[in-house]
Amino acid sequence: MANEVTSSIGSELYTNILQEAIFTATEQSVARAVARNYNLAAGAGKTFQVPVYPSVSASDVTEGTDMSNVSGLDPQSVTITLAEIGVMATVTDLMLESSPFDVAADIGNILGRAVAEKVDTDFAALFSSFSTSIGNDATEFSASMLFQAAAQLRSVNAPGPYYCVVHPKAAYALKKELATNGGNNIPALSEPGNQALQTGIIGNIAGINVVEHSLVPTSSSDGYVGAVFSRDAIGVAVGREPRLEQQRDASLRASELVMTMTTGEAILKNTYGVTLLMDGLTSN
Repeated sequence: MANEVTSSIGSELYTNILQEAIFTATEQSVARAVARNYNLAAGAGKTFQVPVYPSVSASDVTEGTDMSNVSGLDPQSVTITLAEIGVMATVTDLMLESSPFDVAADIGNILGRAVAEKVDTDFAALFSSFSTSIGNDATEFSASMLFQAAAQLRSVNAPGPYYCVVHPKAAYALKKELATNGGNNIPALSEPGNQALQTGIIGNIAGINVVEHSLVPTSSSDGYVGAVFSRDAIGVAVGREPRLEQQRDASLRASELVMTMTTGEAILKNTYGVTLLMDGLTSN
């Protein structure tokens, strides 16, 4: 009985839930927007080898003199291991029959957001893996930290675009700095300051797109661990895009909705990222 699928969630409603869930899972994920993405074909296996090539330099050549091959051009490989993630929701008949709201959109959004947040949580857990770090648990997030991180990435020729992902409570200090007219660091309200003041969004500073995310991890001392990185610093592989299935449980008078996907993430090039250690709102 528990394995019998019936039409309690009709085909049209199920289709709407499916569309909303998949759209939310793919579009709301920060990781898939800022990292290097790899979509694997079916049957590609549970591990994925990403080739990472070393940097090479050109040199002067003499006319009539044969050039030598570049040594050490063989790529190193980084392994991304896929794992299955998922979420299940039980939708009762009474919920469907009594709700005056758009149940399909609500359920689809909840399931899709849960999957997206799991991807982002695993992605953000890598921020502490970069060998270069700026700040500590008592450091307020500032424009100076972004300029310092940008200088570090450019010094190793990390390709753009650059992204910064920080917790909203850490971002507060930078917003306060940007929006303070006549402050010590910013004598006149800047364009980013105007934007922060009007919209609450930081935007682009020092060529870095700043993104706030509540899933940025905390440190052992209750600070936050963000990062500034090139898109090529972290790889996110997807073996199976979000998939939604339903199963009817007649005795429960409900349907189970199960959403799953397979994904994995790994640092591709450690020098292309900088860890940011920051304080939160508590000291501001």
